[in-house]
Amino acid sequence: MSRLSQFVAEQRRQLKQSTLEFASAWNAFWFCPRPIEILALLRIIAGAMLLYTNLVLAADLGTFIGVDAWINNDTARALHDGSLGEATAAWSYLWSVDSSALLLVHQLMVILVSASFMLGLFTRITGPLAWWFQLMIVHRLLGSLFGLDQILTYCVMYLAFTPCGSVFSVDAWLRRRIIGNSQRPVSKVLAWLWPEERPTVTANVATRLLQLHLCMIYLFGGLAKARGQMWWDGTALWYAVGNYEYQSWDATFIAAYPSLFTALTHVTLFWEIFYCALVWPRWTRPFTLAIAVAVHAGIGLGLGMATFGIMMIAANGVFISPELIRRWRRSDRLVGDADSHASGEGRRTTDQAAGLAIE
Repeated sequence: MSRLSQFVAEQRRQLKQSTLEFASAWNAFWFCPRPIEILALLRIIAGAMLLYTNLVLAADLGTFIGVDAWINNDTARALHDGSLGEATAAWSYLWSVDSSALLLVHQLMVILVSASFMLGLFTRITGPLAWWFQLMIVHRLLGSLFGLDQILTYCVMYLAFTPCGSVFSVDAWLRRRIIGNSQRPVSKVLAWLWPEERPTVTANVATRLLQLHLCMIYLFGGLAKARGQMWWDGTALWYAVGNYEYQSWDATFIAAYPSLFTALTHVTLFWEIFYCALVWPRWTRPFTLAIAVAVHAGIGLGLGMATFGIMMIAANGVFISPELIRRWRRSDRLVGDADSHASGEGRRTTDQAAGLAIE
């Protein structure tokens, strides 16, 4: 065999090996079963925020989406269909609701669904419903939206189609009470309605989509900031804390330390643009998430945006391995078993879920 033939054969072999390795890594990234604990915790926080925002909305419903709202139905429709501004693909049946009584009934139903989703009650049903209602309300509230609304919408969208009610939920309690450890076959309806707590591919796909979506939010947010002069000259942080319209904590003392707020401004800009790269490696992830907590806690405490800050910190939680929660739960179960065994009243439990999440 000539040297050229050997070279071509070697290159083909390496290409085949590289392709197989890439396919294996791709499969592990997207389709490795993942425990559900982190998504269940995110469900609780997102559900609580949904409940809060809808209660606030209900407190002055007529002003937001009523017949005499700041932006009425015809204007809201025109802002989306191209009559006023650029056309979008958005649609909401609330554009066609002119009855105050019907809007009130609708809002009460939304509140009930949000509370059920938070508690994990019939999550397979209340999850998609919560996302659908949120989408309809967001499309109706154009002009009255805030970052919290967008973050909630995308988080609930991905959570809605996962078994995030299989743990830390009323559904999990109902499954234990009604199905328990019965050896009898469980109907497909009950198995779907009250899913078993176990690692699933669905949980992993949803986690990856949440992670990638968050990376895109930070990337484009950082690039948008980089277009402004204040982020380059280091004064952006000062103008934020010095804005009395948003100020909930007086941090204007940093005016005496220009080097400090200049450095913090540049660090924030660097972190936001490169979050999408720094959050994946294990050795940079803790620092990246720590800065995320500091940034959003600062926004929540200093700029009066507590709900947005909490939701963004929760959204960053999708990069935490669910194995951390599982270790705590296993240790808690072991302590409970030891106490029960000592008193003669307990029974032995087993960890029914297996496997580590591929990070």
